[in-house]
Amino acid sequence: MFSSETIDTSATKKRGRKATTTNYFDVVEENAVRLYLSATTFDEKNQIYNEYLRGPLDKMISSIIRRYKLYRKDMNFVEIHTDTHSFLMTKVDKFKPSKNKKAYSYFGTICKNYLMGQIIKDQKDTNRKISYEDISSNLENRPDMVYYIEHEQTEADEVIQEFLDELKRYLDKEPLTDNEMKLGIALLELFENYKTIFLGTDNNKFNKNIILLSIREMTNLSTKEIRTAMKRFKKLYYVVLNKIIE
Repeated sequence: MFSSETIDTSATKKRGRKATTTNYFDVVEENAVRLYLSATTFDEKNQIYNEYLRGPLDKMISSIIRRYKLYRKDMNFVEIHTDTHSFLMTKVDKFKPSKNKKAYSYFGTICKNYLMGQIIKDQKDTNRKISYEDISSNLENRPDMVYYIEHEQTEADEVIQEFLDELKRYLDKEPLTDNEMKLGIALLELFENYKTIFLGTDNNKFNKNIILLSIREMTNLSTKEIRTAMKRFKKLYYVVLNKIIE
């Protein structure tokens, strides 16, 4: 079991004048990364992350966005920050302490490359959209080419509660593979606690990367195994959604 005493938070004193600043990602945080990687349970990883890594990583990402002006179109600062942080957490387990490299440098490189890649992707999407609008603007203004959706927007809480009820019955009655059962139990826990699990995303949106990371930690399944096992639960979700709409 992880204990905060495991991480030595004492700073090594050096002779000479006092340091005027405190690094937000230093020896303590580097040690915390290594403990995070060696932790064997989701709870241990979560404790280490919340106590030692969340704050420093928040500062790192904020600094990178502002210093290199890596802003994205149609996204505010909080949304860019949240998206980048959640993506970074999917890459933490790729860091190899055995190579004697700094986690700080690795994380910074991941964030910069991701943000620059997303900016390039956004620009390509914008160019495609402009091209489409040039062709279709006249069609979209024609009354006979417009379809109006009659159904009112379904509340998320209603969908989640209905899906939970169906999921419980599904896990009890349906013949599932081991991977499907692991995933089903993980989905059940995530949906039952979604209001508390995803607090801290600031924009209150379910972030795909955070959800995938949580499922991987809870099931010990690979991303490929999760996608394969997810197919049955996707079908169940659409059945539930159509039932509510009808």
